[in-house]
Amino acid sequence: MTLRGVLLDLDGTLVDHQRAADAGLRAWLPTVGREPADEDVARWTTLQEPHLAAWRAGTISFAEQRRRRMRDFLGTNSADDELDALFAGYLVHYERAWRAYDDVTGALAAIAAAGLVTAVLTNGARVQQNRKLSRTGLAGRVGPVFTVEDLGAAKPDPAAFLRSCERWGLAPAEVLSVGDNHALDVVAARAAGLSAVHLDRDATGPAGEPRRMTSLLEISAFLP
Repeated sequence: MTLRGVLLDLDGTLVDHQRAADAGLRAWLPTVGREPADEDVARWTTLQEPHLAAWRAGTISFAEQRRRRMRDFLGTNSADDELDALFAGYLVHYERAWRAYDDVTGALAAIAAAGLVTAVLTNGARVQQNRKLSRTGLAGRVGPVFTVEDLGAAKPDPAAFLRSCERWGLAPAEVLSVGDNHALDVVAARAAGLSAVHLDRDATGPAGEPRRMTSLLEISAFLP
């Protein structure tokens, strides 16, 4: 089939989540009496995925995954409202650091020039991810946004891709998936019948992936 659409990941692809998370944590820690250290940043990142996975599986709420992450990070048994206030303090700094990557505008222009449409598929929460797009100037420029809450499935479940395509009105074979996580955005997309390109910004592999780029500005090589 002819390629008609490009399905973009959000964090790590359009918006620099990791840099924002690092900057946000380093700015927030002194407000709770702790000096930021590299090991704190690494541990904050490590603690994220298990609790987000539980939320995506539907076993806890989005607010609860935040509480559990904060509880583990600070080693506290504080009440929920206290944990919510602590996380809200971190969010202020995290959101201030949201930035779209410099290559996004050029890539969107190249995709449009090729006559293709775009959409976003993200494993994040609807409210936060739409806010992120708005704050970074991308809202209204990337097409529809499909989230875990909208689809009832998260990457790497092929259903996340299939339901996105169905709601988008495109066949999987007409869609190119682009993202920074090889397992979630490339392998899983291909399992659902989409074509895919790995955005390997740090050139860390996997080396055997033949369809890869280190910048979104290279997207033209994979378009009709």
